[in-house]
Amino acid sequence: MKIVACIKQVPDTTDVKIDPETRTLVREGVESITNPFDEYAVEEALLTREKYGGEVHVITMGPPQAIEVLKNALAVGADYVYLISDKAFAGSDTWATAYTLAQAIIKIGAVDLVVCGKQAIDGDTAQVGPGVATQLNIPQLTYVSTVREIDLGNKRIVVERMLEDGKEIVESPLPALITVVKDINEPRLPSLLGIKKAAKAEIPTWNAEDFPVDKAKCGLEGSPTEVIQVFTPEPRGGGEVLEGELTETIPLLIDKLMEAKVIK
Repeated sequence: MKIVACIKQVPDTTDVKIDPETRTLVREGVESITNPFDEYAVEEALLTREKYGGEVHVITMGPPQAIEVLKNALAVGADYVYLISDKAFAGSDTWATAYTLAQAIIKIGAVDLVVCGKQAIDGDTAQVGPGVATQLNIPQLTYVSTVREIDLGNKRIVVERMLEDGKEIVESPLPALITVVKDINEPRLPSLLGIKKAAKAEIPTWNAEDFPVDKAKCGLEGSPTEVIQVFTPEPRGGGEVLEGELTETIPLLIDKLMEAKVIK
């Protein structure tokens, strides 16, 4: 079974800065980490390999320093890792990112399962995983909390999806893409041997010439969405606290809600 996990390097800070000219994230001088949800994706890929056999490939798209998150994936047990990096990919929105990752997965070839975290903590869009599935023309199973069964003979997968009001059991043909939530597993820590192996590893880097991408669909040029304005919302003022007995405060609260036209 061939499994691909897509991961992302994200800023390790809540103080995210945007370049006012390119309207993209400023990453220079900012400590970076593996996107936390993607750690669950890598772990689920490893658990699937341990149960059904096969190999785990991990890919990320980003600047050269994104090699560090791939080394982390190697340290916990990934079989192969690849950095997708080229100036032609810079400034990609979620759609252009999904297109580029999908082309990399096609280059890996004969993939049975793609695993992504449900979203990245810097963008919070939850769009890249479904976008990759769309580009690959394979089923997408989002917000997966449990992989119940994989039937390699019949090329089927059964999962539980987390919904707001419960869970949904879904069966799908393979190959497929799943996005996972943090409830699905507990990511393992790297072993000392794994850390040493990762430190010495040569990480393959694929640029725009190494696999068949249409440069018109990559980077800023290939991004159908554009950031027009970035701003920090004004802090909210303190609310009013009504004190007293319920028999007094409830009518007062109703009057104030009606004045604000929240209720009629």
